Amino acid sequence: MKLAIHGAAGRMGQRVTALAVADPRFKVVAALESANHPLLGKDAGLIAGVREIGVPLGVVGESNADVVIDFSVPDAAVAVIAHCVEFSRPVVVATTGLDPEQQEYVRKASKQVPIVWSPSMSTAVNVAMKLTAIAAKALRDLPTGVDVEIVECHHRFKEDAPSGTALKFGQIVADEMEIAEHRHGRSGRPGPRPRDEIGYHAIRSGDNPGEHTVVFGMLGETLAIRVAASNRDCYAQGALLAAEWLVKKPPGLYGMNDVLGL
Repeated sequence: MKLAIHGAAGRMGQRVTALAVADPRFKVVAALESANHPLLGKDAGLIAGVREIGVPLGVVGESNADVVIDFSVPDAAVAVIAHCVEFSRPVVVATTGLDPEQQEYVRKASKQVPIVWSPSMSTAVNVAMKLTAIAAKALRDLPTGVDVEIVECHHRFKEDAPSGTALKFGQIVADEMEIAEHRHGRSGRPGPRPRDEIGYHAIRSGDNPGEHTVVFGMLGETLAIRVAASNRDCYAQGALLAAEWLVKKPPGLYGMNDVLGL
């Protein structure tokens, strides 16, 4: 399978490249970055810390890729999706932090090309989301009520907060428990906790690649669903799995639940 990797010089793009180079199922045929990136022209394999692969870091353009994997920033992600629509290329969108207008563009683009779009490419995270939906549905009518808090921790370089994954966990709970209020952090004297809200707390620390805990607090007991990455390879492996699954699918908007059969 021929891959084009968008955001190839970034932390995640490098890991996707390294793992794809080591996997005989894949061949990296294009490594893409912004037009002013200082590493343009350098071999993508060397940038990723592996061997030379004969693919220089370049800008978005036509290639013979079977599928594109995007780990970039929101504006760049929209640009590469537009390119994929123009040239009828499937695309795995792993970029987070898209605003509502950009999210709507992804939905419209999926009517023309197949897109896997997920706030997290991690297999464990997506299984945890399924478990969260089960827990929320089972606990929603508890007479004493349930307090749902979502705590996430990421590296100091992450620009959006709460994480897209945390917000997805929250949306799953909101849909199952019919909770409309979402509160990001607390300070001062907010008073007793309301029954009809989901709380979010974002920690930024060191080089943490990602950690999420969904807490269901009840009177007398607590249920916590926690998932944590020890390195970024879980996200890269998930993106490669999604890319392999997506090829030859009809246009549509897919998620990791579809890829994993959840």
